[in-house]
Amino acid sequence: MMSRRATTRLGLRYAAVIAVLLVFLFPIYWLFIISFKTPDEIFAFPPVWWPANIQFANYAVLFKDGDVIVVWNSLVIAGCSTVLAMFFGTICAYSLVRFRTGGDDLAIWIISQRMMPPIVIVFPVFLLYVWLGAVDTYWGLILLYTAFNLPYVIWMMRGYIADIPIELEESALVDGCSRWQVLTGVVFPMARAGLFATAVFTFVFAWNDFIFALVLTRTEVLTYPVQVTHYFGGQSNFWAKIAAMSVLGTVPVFVAVAMLQRYLVRGISMGAVKG
Repeated sequence: MMSRRATTRLGLRYAAVIAVLLVFLFPIYWLFIISFKTPDEIFAFPPVWWPANIQFANYAVLFKDGDVIVVWNSLVIAGCSTVLAMFFGTICAYSLVRFRTGGDDLAIWIISQRMMPPIVIVFPVFLLYVWLGAVDTYWGLILLYTAFNLPYVIWMMRGYIADIPIELEESALVDGCSRWQVLTGVVFPMARAGLFATAVFTFVFAWNDFIFALVLTRTEVLTYPVQVTHYFGGQSNFWAKIAAMSVLGTVPVFVAVAMLQRYLVRGISMGAVKG
């Protein structure tokens, strides 16, 4: 039987967990519930915690106006850039770890590029993209996000690959495997959790980018963060559209994290913070 002191301690622990959950989950709940309210309920005071009738009109208008295409644009751009960054970044990380390419100085220089604020390079990139004709194109944003996230992927995968015993790769080479077969048959499967964890974060970085998308897009490849700003007007803000579009833009990230949660937790604990 638990003592009174232990019971009190357990109660305080549960109370702290509930308080933290309320702080972090309430904004998500409020955003979600606003997307189903009528305009009167959105601006009602005291606040309406649950709508009298669930409204899907806020979502319907996004499909009717064609605004929902921005979610598809974000999916294509973030997805393609993540695949490219993961492929080239993992190959580069393997070279840094196994062949000591560039020594430690090159690895430090690579990660320092990721620490640079995007606003520092957005204007030179814009001028370059105007010259290349890459403004408002899929390939322009995919190329930029791949380059910008490549240092992060290299740094993360460098830690995961370094944890793989080199004896396994040497055994495979002795058995006649090529270096590419070692990568696909030994390194990639053993670093699978790290690959998925890094891919999720890379996808989220590209998905949430605002500054590059704001400067380098016009009408053809608008992404969802930029589209949300279009609902803020000089006279009024379209909160129903903002909430509905935000929910649609949040769903793919939640789905990706939920599907890869097993690998995500394991990957973070494996070597993400080891550098």
